[in-house]
Amino acid sequence: MKMTNTKQEKENAIVVAVCTKKGDALTRKLDEIVRLSESAGLDVVQEFYQIIKDFNKATVLGSGKVKEIKDYINTCEAEIDVVIIDYPLSGSQMKNLRKEFGVKVLDRIGLIIDIFASRAQSREAKLQVKLAQDYYILPKLSEFQGTSGRFGSAGVGMRGPGETKLELNRRVLDKEMESLKKQIEKIKSQRQATRKERLKSDLPKIALVGYTNAGKSSLLNLLVKEEIYADDRYFATLDTTTRRLYLDGNYAVITDTVGFISDLPHQLVDAFSSTLEEAVDADLLLHIVDISLMNEENGEKEYQANMRVTNQLLDKLGATKNRIVVYNKADLLTKPLLIQDNEVLVSTKTRRGIDILLSKISQNLFNK
Repeated sequence: MKMTNTKQEKENAIVVAVCTKKGDALTRKLDEIVRLSESAGLDVVQEFYQIIKDFNKATVLGSGKVKEIKDYINTCEAEIDVVIIDYPLSGSQMKNLRKEFGVKVLDRIGLIIDIFASRAQSREAKLQVKLAQDYYILPKLSEFQGTSGRFGSAGVGMRGPGETKLELNRRVLDKEMESLKKQIEKIKSQRQATRKERLKSDLPKIALVGYTNAGKSSLLNLLVKEEIYADDRYFATLDTTTRRLYLDGNYAVITDTVGFISDLPHQLVDAFSSTLEEAVDADLLLHIVDISLMNEENGEKEYQANMRVTNQLLDKLGATKNRIVVYNKADLLTKPLLIQDNEVLVSTKTRRGIDILLSKISQNLFNK
């Protein structure tokens, strides 16, 4: 399986946020799909939204919205390369929209998988992304037969392990998926054996968790005094990073995990469950929150919505309730914030609150 990375100029994109149920936070959904698109290396030229009341089975979007977007593509000075729909599309819906717009169409699931594909570094992560891509393409096989690749062209949706040309044959794809599962299981068994040895040690285990781009990797760098890769992009890092943390004469093991996001494709929840196992095994969770996200919609601030999504996923995993909430980016706060005993305000940029956080961690793990 040949893997290559294609570098090219940024593609121009239109994003379309789709609200299908009462209470959907339109501004949040639109902001998030824009950030996801930018994280995939796209240049977002225009934003649209659709509040769906009467669902269109052929295109999801209403005929009026399809015409509006089509007219914009035809009259826009910039050449549009791709339309991103913030909604899971079937193969036929994707094909119908592609025919209407005359450009490549990608849905939210495909976009997130593409970001994961471009970020994967370790062999396990690459295999897991490849498997997620296969799961994604399998129900769309009839619509992709005869294309030059998974999405019919280069650029977004064509990177990472899924970049090579694939014979779109169900039998071949099924065989490939079985092979990928076996390879992943073998790596997982090796990793679990290593984890068992680590679990036997007396060192307490800490896991950094939180919504993507909350600053987990930057905080890890400060705590362990290293320069682990961090970036201001969604899913900047995917591979689990574990280090030893010195705490007033004691040591603990601290692990960074992949960032959470609302409506994470189930293909990737399964594929990347391995990195979330660290959260389940942890004695203490540091829940990192970007406290600068103060925009409010439907009575809920954006940082609160991010916390809710993360907590729901952690509870579903059965992760420990022993958690410290770390409100990061405190340097961007414009108003005082009332915090609880298990919460701390920090800034990885100015080091504000880091000593307080280390003290809380030490008290939680060693002074009970």
